[in-house]
Amino acid sequence: MQRATSRMPPISGIPPAGAGRGARRRIRPRRVAALASVTALTLAVSTSAGTGHLRGHPTETAGARPLGHGTPLAPCMISGPLDVQMTEGVPTPSGYARSTGTVRALNLMIDFSDAPGEGTALDRLAEFAPQTRAWFATSSYGRLDYRPEAPVGHWLRMPEPFGEYGIERGAPFEPGYRKLVEDLVTTADPVVDFRAYDLVNVLVTPNAGPSALDTVLSVTFAGNREAPDADGAPLANASFVYSRQDDGSGGYGETGYRVLPHENGHVFGLPDLYTHEGGGAVGHWDIMSEDWGAGNDLLGWHKWKLGWLDATQVSCASASGTTEYTLTPLPRRGGAKLVVLPLDARTAYAVELRTQGGNDKAVCRPGVLVYKVDATVDTGAGPVRVYDSRRDSGGCTRAPNVHAELSDATFVPGETFEDPRAGITVAVTGTDPAGNHRVRVTRR
Repeated sequence: MQRATSRMPPISGIPPAGAGRGARRRIRPRRVAALASVTALTLAVSTSAGTGHLRGHPTETAGARPLGHGTPLAPCMISGPLDVQMTEGVPTPSGYARSTGTVRALNLMIDFSDAPGEGTALDRLAEFAPQTRAWFATSSYGRLDYRPEAPVGHWLRMPEPFGEYGIERGAPFEPGYRKLVEDLVTTADPVVDFRAYDLVNVLVTPNAGPSALDTVLSVTFAGNREAPDADGAPLANASFVYSRQDDGSGGYGETGYRVLPHENGHVFGLPDLYTHEGGGAVGHWDIMSEDWGAGNDLLGWHKWKLGWLDATQVSCASASGTTEYTLTPLPRRGGAKLVVLPLDARTAYAVELRTQGGNDKAVCRPGVLVYKVDATVDTGAGPVRVYDSRRDSGGCTRAPNVHAELSDATFVPGETFEDPRAGITVAVTGTDPAGNHRVRVTRR
């Protein structure tokens, strides 16, 4: 459980995307500097458990459930210090929305006198709602029944012009966001019972503020009990989406919605995986790293963290010796999905098989992905690092605005990942007719 701190609550945003041919291989750094700005009114990470309702209840938690010390997976359930922002530890700390079962997402479409809504509010909702629901159903293997709801079918006009709120990049509740959220709650409260929902999506008219090509305003407040109240409970898990995100190919209708699964990933407790270098740590292997461009999924570690994998689908390689494992493709339902090699109580390697299918539409080199998870690293500072099997190759994808270098990071049969210092090797030894991959894990 996380204790309250004086640090900034987790925030996230979508990256600016380039347009046209000149931007095809360029990815600009995403919002990381905002994590460094802390003011006297900064809100604390929640210490209460999330229920799937804004009111909260102390008996339910988000994501995977804790395991007893004697269970086989216990050595692999790494955890971080209490002050880590959105730790990669398993299980997810309390305070976030639950990520299994039926989850009701309240969608409110807002506009301003100086930025009147473009088109209808339901048109704005349609840019995100059906696609996001399908994305979560696919990624979770049907374990998350994400239900986007819009009890107000028209634009909710805020009482102040957009310019008066002083909304800036990465400035949660300080002070413009607090005023905006308070006005939003006041405006919607007569017709909305906020307690009936698990999370809130505020879909701002795209003409409010700068284009996503110029700056990033989209943000999520996650696990934050000290947010402004709505019907007597804090608006603890809320995502705000601005502008429109084009991937540079003119295919906004295909890819623009994906900012919302990314932002909602935060309300389920997932951190940002991008760093100051953009997607240089994880590339396009997780939507929490790159949420634009060609379609992608979540890492197997995140699927375990969110409770979408059974204990039988995860193997904990904590003992010395050599063990053979067979991994099934991550997009496929059922089968072994993840091998975890703990390094200590805070860090671990994870091994999974990535192929085209499901949400993974951009995999150009199917194979075994190896990455390191560090539960001591804050969101946006690189808590996950993918290991590149083909360094400096330039990658195998030419999809617009994708971090190409890591696109061919996977290990294929005959290749081996080694960490001599830790005495660990992961060798991909072969495949079977069903497309499963065999790996041999050795620990000194």
